[in-house]
Parts: sequence; structure tokens; C-alpha cells
Amino acid sequence: MRKLAIVGSGPAGLTAAIYAARARLEPLLVEGLLPGGQLTTTTEIENYPGFPAAIDGYSLVQEMRKQAERFGTSIVSGDVKSANLEGKALSLVLESGEVVEALSAIIATGASASYLGIPSEQKLRGKGVSACATCDGAFYRNVPVAVVGGGDTAMEEALFLTRFASRVFLVHRRDRFRASPIMADRVTTHPKISILWDSTVDEVLDVTRDKVTGLRVRNIKTAAVSEIEIGGLFVAIGHKPNTDAFRGQLEMDETGYIVTKNTRTNRAGVFAAGDVQDRVYRQAITAAGSGCMAALEAQRYLESKGL
Repeated sequence: MRKLAIVGSGPAGLTAAIYAARARLEPLLVEGLLPGGQLTTTTEIENYPGFPAAIDGYSLVQEMRKQAERFGTSIVSGDVKSANLEGKALSLVLESGEVVEALSAIIATGASASYLGIPSEQKLRGKGVSACATCDGAFYRNVPVAVVGGGDTAMEEALFLTRFASRVFLVHRRDRFRASPIMADRVTTHPKISILWDSTVDEVLDVTRDKVTGLRVRNIKTAAVSEIEIGGLFVAIGHKPNTDAFRGQLEMDETGYIVTKNTRTNRAGVFAAGDVQDRVYRQAITAAGSGCMAALEAQRYLESKGL
């Protein structure tokens, strides 16, 4: 029986592991099938404190992992397929059939960005295709970019990108936005934003074969196909929190994000950190911060139980 199990190996999970291991909780971390999570697909990170020359996401996660192991974190691979979070002993069932039992748990499984699902987009993820303007927008100074989406997130991404890009194309499959009126007004009146209504992306172009150079766009009403030159594509059609294994066990909002107070969930001894409970910021640094908070909360919970 473990004192603490941590599910997820992104910045939230690994930071929680570092703090918990230093507190001698001897945590077990279940790292999932994509160790490091979404951060590992980021080729260059300039806004994480302590790395003035930038660092790629994979390297940053590996440094965190080494630090967690150094203090005594045990790490196992595999996804959690189901959980029983009731009672004193919590259990997590991995896809291999292995059962992890613990007295407390931190859920840090993150959220997955929704993408368009076309092969050229998938090939160029991290090479000009992104789902986070706040993370990557500064790399596109004085070049045209495109955003796909029609909700508030797409509006926010487009407006943020106007700080850097020479021009922002906003591609939306309908003739009106789903976004709130105030956000839609800001976008439609912005001089640097051009809106492509009733349009979908057929293909992401990469003439140089290693980075985005353009888009092939189709008007769904006229079937007309056109190409635009861009240096980056930002897909803003939503995120899906990775919480399927915990449905019915933890309180969630209407889109599946775990509801927390600080990092405490509705289940005693169960905490959540990172993008799995953060639908607003979704940054590596905020995930790491909430991982620290969750570990401290878990430590205090176990101490209160005399464990």
C-alpha cells in the first residue's frame, strides 16, 4: 500500500512527485503512454523560468523526471483505465491489469487539444502547427499566421497573435462565430485579422518539408479552393480533459474538467493538478505550481490521518 499515487507525468505530476518525494512520502508515479504529456511535443520553450536560452519540451520533462527519481519517486508506465476512489484505500487499475493501491492520490492527467485530424496537420505538429498561442505566438513575429475556430478561445488566440504576427487569418466553418458578442466584435473590427467565413482547412502546406508554409482552404458553400501563405497554424477548436477513468468518481464540470478547491477534489485524499482541472491558463508553469500545491495538500492530509 502506497502513501501516495500520482497519475500523469507532465509538469504537474512531476512537480508533485518532487515535492512528495522530498517529504518522504515515497510516491509512485504512473506516467501514462505518452511520458511527459503534451509538453514533449513542444520544440522550443522560452517562457519557463530558469532557461534563458530556451529548452525543448522533451528535455525539460526529462530534467524534471530525473529530479523526481533522485528524491525517491518510483515510476511505472501505463494508463489508468479505471479507479475506485471510495474508502480509505484508493485503487487504480492500469491497462496491464496491475492494481495500484494508495492512501491518497494526485490526478495530473492533463488535457488533450482537439485537432483537425488531417494527416498534414499531424505531420507538422511542433513544426508550425500549435494549439497554444500563448506558448508559441512569440515565434511568429512579423509573419502571417492562421487560427482555426469560432469560439471564445479562437478569438483570444487570434487577438493575442496580433501582437506578433504581421497578419492573422481566422478560418471558421460557419458564417457566424459561437464566441461571445464582445469577443467577436473585437476580432471582426481588428485591422490585422482577416476572417475566412464558411471555410475549412483541406491541407497544411509545407513547401520546405519541415515547417508550415501555407494552407489550402475550401469554402464549404461554393467549393472554391484557395491557398494562403502563413508561417504558423493555431488550432483552437477545444480541449478534452483526460478524465474518462475517473468519471462517476470525481466531481467534474460540464466539459469533464475536475472541480477543485485549491487542488482538493470532492473525494477525501484525492487531489487534482495541472490542465486536468485548469481550463483557463494551460501553461507549463501554472501546471507545475498546482502540482506543488497538490503535493503539499496530500502531505497535510496524510499527516492529519497520522500516516
